[in-house]
Formats: sequence, C-alpha cells, structure tokens
Amino acid sequence: MISEPELGGEWADRPPAEFAEPPERRESRPRARWPWALGGAALASAAWAGTLAVQERHSAAGPPVRYRHSEQLCAETPLKAVGAVAGDLGVGMPSHGESAALDWSHCFSVGGRGDEPFTHDARVLVELHRVTDPEAEFGWGPSLNEDLRSPSVEREEVPGLGERAVFSGEESGPRLQVLDGGAVLTIRIRWWRTGEEGTGLDVDAVKAAMAEDMRALMARLRVR
Repeated sequence: MISEPELGGEWADRPPAEFAEPPERRESRPRARWPWALGGAALASAAWAGTLAVQERHSAAGPPVRYRHSEQLCAETPLKAVGAVAGDLGVGMPSHGESAALDWSHCFSVGGRGDEPFTHDARVLVELHRVTDPEAEFGWGPSLNEDLRSPSVEREEVPGLGERAVFSGEESGPRLQVLDGGAVLTIRIRWWRTGEEGTGLDVDAVKAAMAEDMRALMARLRVR
C-alpha cells in the first residue's frame, strides 16, 4: 500500500511537463500516411469502376450483326433460283419492325406454273438480334407442321452457309434457316397440287435452289 509521504513526495513535486514524452522521441515516430492511403484507395476504386464499365459495355454490346435491316425485303429477295425450279413468284408483300432488341423484315409471295397443276408460296424472314445471342436457341425449336399436308422431315445440317444452317419442315414445305452472328435468316417454300395429274416438284432441286437464293440474299444484305 502506498503511504501518503510517497504520494506527496518527489512525484508530486515534478511538473506535469516532465512526464510528457521528449520532443525528439515524438518527432521520431513515423507519421501516419493517410493522404497516400486515401489516394491508393481512390485509384483502386477508379480502376474497379473502369473495369465494371468495360464489362458492362461488353455485356450490353450483344452479338455481332453483320447484316443491314431492309424495310423492303421483297425487293431484296427475288428468289430467282427457286423461281426457275418452281415457277416465278409475284411481287410479294413486305413487312418489317424495329426495336432496341430486334429488327426483323419479312416477305410473303405466291407463284405458280401454267404447265403444272400446283401452286406455291414463299416466305423470307430476316431477324437481327441486337441484345441476345440467338445461337443458344437456334435449331432447338419445334419443327411446326402447319396443316399436316405432307410428312415432317428430319433436320438436316447444311454446310457452307453462315455459322450454322439447317433444313427442316415438311416434304412439300422445306424450311432453310441460317445463323450468322446475331442474324437468323429463313426461307420457306411450300407447294400443293391443285389437281390429280402432274409431276409435282423435285424436292432436292427445290432445296438446292433455296440454298442458292439464301447465299445471294446474305451477300446482298451483308455489311461490308
């Protein structure tokens, strides 16, 4: 136990300044470098924000679209090869739509040949996907048989057209779809007899003509 004399002795007589730390020791302590630390944090935050901005721009860029949008697709798609096999097509009825995510254009036309008792129609559709890449869904949808006039056929991969190309549909209504970046291009030809006589159409010849016309359409709409 500390006695009163000890409390009132030389400790008590010392001025408070003597218990303070010497100036030289105070100056020798390393100073906190808060400005540098804050500057480093600011630089790190700026770099992170820049990285996020780049990632956001890339994610919002969407798939590459190497084709132009056409409001008058019928004028761009004469289907000359199909016409030579199945008969000339009419002028056609175009339609189109535009949005931030998808631009599309469509042409519907009908035709026939006087020497054959059948008639046919053609549909051409060009879809330009600006946001979502259509590759994941391409070729996986149902092959719709609209009126069950003829049997459905197995899907058939077609080399040499875009990134991927597939024939599907019916025996008397083949559909050719091509994927190239964000673009999906479709040609469908359908025919039916109007009488009991006649030779009809050669399916392989029609499909070859569709592939030729598709190649011409892609070259016409391709952005150089």
